Amino acid sequence: MPETLIDWDHAIAQPMVLWQRSHGRHDLPWQGTRDPYRVWLSEIMLQQTQVRTVLAYYPRFMARFPDVHALAEASQDEVMGLWSGLGYYSRARNLHRCAQVVVSQWGGVFPRRAAELETLPGIGRSTAAAIAAFCFDERAAILDGNVKRVLSRVLGFGEDLSKSRHEEQLWTRAQQLLPQSAADMPAYTQALMDLGATLCLPRRTHCQACPVRSVCVAHAHNRTLDFPVKTRKLRRTTESLWLLLAQDSKDRVWLHKRPSRGIWAGLYCLPAFGNEADLRASWPEGRWIRDLPVRIHALTHKDLHLHVAHYQGLKNSPPAGDGQWARVQEWQTLGLPAPVRAVLTGD
Repeated sequence: MPETLIDWDHAIAQPMVLWQRSHGRHDLPWQGTRDPYRVWLSEIMLQQTQVRTVLAYYPRFMARFPDVHALAEASQDEVMGLWSGLGYYSRARNLHRCAQVVVSQWGGVFPRRAAELETLPGIGRSTAAAIAAFCFDERAAILDGNVKRVLSRVLGFGEDLSKSRHEEQLWTRAQQLLPQSAADMPAYTQALMDLGATLCLPRRTHCQACPVRSVCVAHAHNRTLDFPVKTRKLRRTTESLWLLLAQDSKDRVWLHKRPSRGIWAGLYCLPAFGNEADLRASWPEGRWIRDLPVRIHALTHKDLHLHVAHYQGLKNSPPAGDGQWARVQEWQTLGLPAPVRAVLTGD
């Protein structure tokens, strides 16, 4: 679509800043702070996770790890235990590593520039820009999924964002749209997030409430749902896993720690097998109780069909493989995959 010459600061940045200050979100627990630790923690939690889910985790994390030193000194098992159920567990591992790097290499003080923040574990370009904008007023553009949608609609950016060169073009445009005054960066950055979360939604829009609808190319052509353009789609697959719920005479369950790579990496889990025969052979001295109903657990691009066999041990002999017996009060504090925790709690 053709684009006329526009004073972007007056047409987009300033209306968005004013809108955010009057109509944007202001009551989230990580707002109203210039503390990069709090902003960083919220930004990592919010990656691919809805706000309402994060609201249940953020206060618990802050209560247990009130600053970067407390997080750095914690064990990975404790961090994973608090993260359990939030998903995308590589975020938690990187969160812990990042805290340790900030303490060991930066004296416990987060760097102030986006380019420096981006060198830390688990902090990508958009997250680094968000921290720098919110905490240090740096004129650095964010471009997460919601912002790509907002900007591609406003600009009528019709290039395929599944191609890296086109995404880089949108990064350039995002940087050009930043407000001229660095003091406006926190409100402008939050406005982009708020628009994507409340008005400019993936499958519907509330254009009449949008502060930049008068310059929105997609709105002018009644094509808001045509943007963003992303043609390459990952094929969704299905995988079956057989889980062994083994208990001993003391009602302890047998858990093992998953490998550092692959599904549920680094989490404690019921022993998992690729087929039913291997599961049955893993504990020849066990006594079968029953098979639980199949659970379907949705990952980003895969549906897991989880078959759970409940066994009880004879003579307290453990099943084959590495692991440990865990009492209820023990496994409740461990990092467990959400479906495994649901099995153990009977949900």
